[in-house]
Amino acid sequence: MAVYRQAVFLDRLLFAVKSAPCQARCCAGTHRPQYSTATSPNEKTFEKILIANRGEIACRVMKTCKKMGIQTVAVHSDVDSSAVHVKMADEAVCVGPAPTGKSYLNMEAIMEAIRQTGAQAVHPGYGFLSENKEFAKRLAAEGVTFIGPDTHAIQAMGDKIESKLIAKAAKVNTIPGFDGVVKTAEEAVKIAQEIGYPVMIKASAGGGGKGMRIAWNNEETREGFRFSSQEAASSFGDDRLLIEKYIDNPRHIEIQVLADKHGNALWLNERECSIQRRNQKVVEEAPSTFLDPDTRQAMGEQAVQLAKAVKYSSAGTVEFLVDSQKNFYFLEMNTRLQVEHPITECITGLDLVEQMIRVAKGYRLQHQQKDIPINGWAIESRVYAEDPYKSFGLPSIGRLSEYQEPLDLSNVRVDSGIEEGSDISIYYDPMISKLVTYGSTRAEALSRMEDALDHYVIRGVTHNVPLLREIITHPRFISGDISTNFLPEVYPDGFKGHQLDTESRRELLASATALYITAQLRSRNIVGPLRVSSAPVESGCWELCVELGGERHQVDITKSGDVYIVEADRGTVEVCGQWNLASPLLPVSVNGADRMLQCLSRDASGTIVLQYMGTLFKLRVLSQRAAELDSYMPEKVSEDTSSILRSPMPGTVVAVSVKPGDTVAEGQEICVIEAMKMQNSLTAARQAKVKSVHCNTGETVGEGDLLVELE
Repeated sequence: MAVYRQAVFLDRLLFAVKSAPCQARCCAGTHRPQYSTATSPNEKTFEKILIANRGEIACRVMKTCKKMGIQTVAVHSDVDSSAVHVKMADEAVCVGPAPTGKSYLNMEAIMEAIRQTGAQAVHPGYGFLSENKEFAKRLAAEGVTFIGPDTHAIQAMGDKIESKLIAKAAKVNTIPGFDGVVKTAEEAVKIAQEIGYPVMIKASAGGGGKGMRIAWNNEETREGFRFSSQEAASSFGDDRLLIEKYIDNPRHIEIQVLADKHGNALWLNERECSIQRRNQKVVEEAPSTFLDPDTRQAMGEQAVQLAKAVKYSSAGTVEFLVDSQKNFYFLEMNTRLQVEHPITECITGLDLVEQMIRVAKGYRLQHQQKDIPINGWAIESRVYAEDPYKSFGLPSIGRLSEYQEPLDLSNVRVDSGIEEGSDISIYYDPMISKLVTYGSTRAEALSRMEDALDHYVIRGVTHNVPLLREIITHPRFISGDISTNFLPEVYPDGFKGHQLDTESRRELLASATALYITAQLRSRNIVGPLRVSSAPVESGCWELCVELGGERHQVDITKSGDVYIVEADRGTVEVCGQWNLASPLLPVSVNGADRMLQCLSRDASGTIVLQYMGTLFKLRVLSQRAAELDSYMPEKVSEDTSSILRSPMPGTVVAVSVKPGDTVAEGQEICVIEAMKMQNSLTAARQAKVKSVHCNTGETVGEGDLLVELE
């Protein structure tokens, strides 16, 4: 152990020196603190805390511990040995290999790390062991403080069946449903028919959208029972399911609660979490545009009633579904720190991690209900390594070849646990960061989020910034007209990226040609006039052809000083900028409006990939002569995907439902891929006979790997 600590000491020292300014900005904000709770030097809490987690939440907890003068211990798998949370900690212990069951869920290894380091308390973060009552019991047995509620509350609220019964007894509004465990698929069908479709099938243990399916008929109920039970067993080690009435087109609004061990409890206002995909949140905000003061108070009071009913002590979240008439129904209680807690910290000024540590040590709450404010507006975007064009986000893996957080902007907070060079692997959640913006009004917070997304540089993995930017700029979202069905309603055919209208297409064409000419002129100045260029650069006027989205556009461009005048699509655009081609960010002015572009690649053939309005666009800029010759080039024939099935994401094959010679119908399941604990059923595109199967159960596959061929 001592040898290991010496081995990582220099790594952590170098990390601290390199990232100290960035960490300071993350913690303090630029113009406004994220949270203003003053740490009292007279309050003694713990000397050393072990954080039983990884990634951004481990880093988040460590920041508050450092503020409070508490030493920290990180645990990590072997593939996370160089992770940011390991470098941030004062000590680090490897608890096993990459699979979570052998590392971050390895209770015995984590208990041994606690003994070796002498940690007095454990903060579990969220996920992993954060809501595991057995872990809390083992800590208590060894005299180690669990920074969270006691085991009774974890057990009562962690079981959705028991929690619903307790909520009813506490006079909390609940959703109609079956108050028992569903044991078979046929029993699930019978219960669903009695309740009335649609129904929600969900895991009794756990949360986070895993083990949840909506069923609208008997067949979907059978399929949902199978997938939900498998996901529940994989994620939580508990395959018990329950069924309840599905509230169609609801809002998902949750109440943050905070309680101590002396019977005091507060509600810290609400968070609007209705923007979701696959029952997992994507964009959150606080407060909600929908709640009036009376509804807010009623929800808050019921949340506190539930917390007191289970003698809750710590930070926790009570989630509700709210219908169009502002009727609200208890969904579940998360007995841990919530992913989206930063937006509550922004509008209340409270450091929730600090409050959890104080409560765990036995201190009383510092505030009364009348002291809890709503100051301004905060919005959080969950930035994931996901392909948003596939089911609104299927996981992507890779190494961050370039990474730059938008921390130079005011009132921007980024909670992350990665850095340039970090790997996003198949083993863990693909979250890159939580991007938070704050403003005195919602409009101000939204404007800052738009700027922050445009300034966020992420290279090496596919990410969901295009989807996030489209959501926060959509008229329905801006007006507050949202529900949990927002994404499928707004994008019924799937997300396609930013859709160019005439004006924005002209802007993009002008920006690309201006960048192209700038690069050509720079090359000529560096290499000399003997360089053979694909565009004439001797004059200040050029006639070019630009390919975009399968169409060709004639563009005339004139340079006058630092300004380009571009004639395209029967319109004129004026573009000017600094054009630092070595920078990933290209701030430009287009017809007087500020735009932030990102150039991901340029090559000698004139191909340019630009990030514009959050979406990547591939353009090709050619001289008129090059465009004429290009028409003689053969076109690449697209692959016939109707006869093959490729993996849409990296993951593990958990089931293969066919064999060579089988006849499959259109839409029939062929295999199931598990990625980041979510199971995805892959189906046949047409009726055909199976020619060959190229995968086996238990194998790891990459994105694009061939799985099955059809005749």
